[in-house]
Amino acid sequence: MRDFELPGRSLAVGRNGMAATSHPTATLTAIEVLKAGGAAIDAAVAACAVQCVVEAGSTGIGGDCFVLMAPKGGDQVLAYNGSGRTPAALTAAALAERGVTTLERSSPHVVTVPGAIDAWTRLVADHGRMSMAELLAPAIGLARDGYGITPRVAADAAGQRELLAADPTARRTFLVGDEAPKVGSIQRQPELAATLETIGREGRDGFYRGAVAQDMVERLSGLGGFHTLADFESAAGEYVEPVTATYRGWTVHECPPNGQGMIALMILKILERFKPASDPLDLDGLHVEVEATRLAYAARDAYLADMSAAKVPVEYLLSDEVADRLAAQIDPKRALDPLPVLDGVEHRDTVYISVVDKDRNAVSFINSIFHPYGSGLVAPRSGVLLHNRGQSFSLAAGHPNQIGPRKRPMHTIIPGMVTRDGRAVMPFGVMGGHYQAMGHAHLLSKLFDHGLDLQSAMDLPRLFPLPGTKTIEMEGRLRTLRGEGFAARGFTVAPPKSAIGGSQAIWIDWENGTLLGGSDHRKDGCALGW
Repeated sequence: MRDFELPGRSLAVGRNGMAATSHPTATLTAIEVLKAGGAAIDAAVAACAVQCVVEAGSTGIGGDCFVLMAPKGGDQVLAYNGSGRTPAALTAAALAERGVTTLERSSPHVVTVPGAIDAWTRLVADHGRMSMAELLAPAIGLARDGYGITPRVAADAAGQRELLAADPTARRTFLVGDEAPKVGSIQRQPELAATLETIGREGRDGFYRGAVAQDMVERLSGLGGFHTLADFESAAGEYVEPVTATYRGWTVHECPPNGQGMIALMILKILERFKPASDPLDLDGLHVEVEATRLAYAARDAYLADMSAAKVPVEYLLSDEVADRLAAQIDPKRALDPLPVLDGVEHRDTVYISVVDKDRNAVSFINSIFHPYGSGLVAPRSGVLLHNRGQSFSLAAGHPNQIGPRKRPMHTIIPGMVTRDGRAVMPFGVMGGHYQAMGHAHLLSKLFDHGLDLQSAMDLPRLFPLPGTKTIEMEGRLRTLRGEGFAARGFTVAPPKSAIGGSQAIWIDWENGTLLGGSDHRKDGCALGW
């Protein structure tokens, strides 16, 4: 039960439908779509389109998308991989010939062909009830007529001022007099509004063919990129088979590689081999979470890649044998040292959306441009902000995730879904780049090991061990409580650059016929139901 004397949020409660997003305008848009008769996927797409406008530092139509769906609230979960590929002409040899030794954030070589619009249009056509024109209308209006800047958006823009100032279109779009916009100021994106209108009329071809695609190709090729119109025309996501594992009797569904969902499952399988602590912030319990994360992420950086281009040993990594072996390596009182330092990758920004409709169709939806404001590159006539997901590639020869032609990079973004006894019980997600796999495991542990409700679990302070190191980023409340304890065990404790992650989730209470929603205080958003 929530302590009403403390700051915080109550669970959202509804019966007919619910949405949880990281921006209040997006949540309201999703609810309006549901009330108008739209399905859960309609509401998710409409909400995400709004966030691509009002929360541009976190997501955009120039990014990628992954989705899990539980039709009619059943346990036959569908997964869709909406991540894009590199240009056909981009090879490691071609980069080497140009002297490329690192994948820089604003390089055209880190911009894969965006997959989000292909995913949106395909999923709405297959599972929606409304047209793309209807679903994009709220976002179009906001982009054309203006929207107010919320606190987290203002903070993200301030943190990326130099990046935005370096690109002429980003500069005039997102900055005011070369400075980040203040909370409550009004921003407009007329070029993006026109692009969204084109997509509403023409569907995916409005993005991947014609003037919009030409604008993106010209911007990237002008910087030395290998992108062609043919690369955009051939863009296509795909339905894939989810990967699953059980945790304390609950079945957890994740998208398969090239996403890192299986790493969340690996962490859960390791945690299941330990008795839960009595306190969700117990030092020994958090120590096990940290070490399980470090071990699972080392495996991620060694093996995770595009399964269409490399062999990823999914079954082996999710086996009891591996979980037993990794769990046995954990010393309950001190940091593992040495831990293999493997070829690392970058991270970090995303939006996550949970929606459940009156028919209990459940959607777990995540859309990303990677770092805040992605690459910082904006196609000037279309207003499309391009992501930098290709920074997740490796340049190491022979690495499974080595950059190459028509290849998808390792992805940090992962939607989640929990089922039990033949029913979906929770679409959930945790934003935050690398943190997401640990975030999934951390959230589920707090729910199933400690009996917390969604909002209380989200409100707990967080920590995250930086992959391949003994450094733990720890939010302030937790540093005060447990920082010295971790330092005594051989870790280096440091404050995070910003609050760790952000989460949304909806719990389907089948017995009472209600929906319970939580939304993270680390973002601007909320959960709403009716």
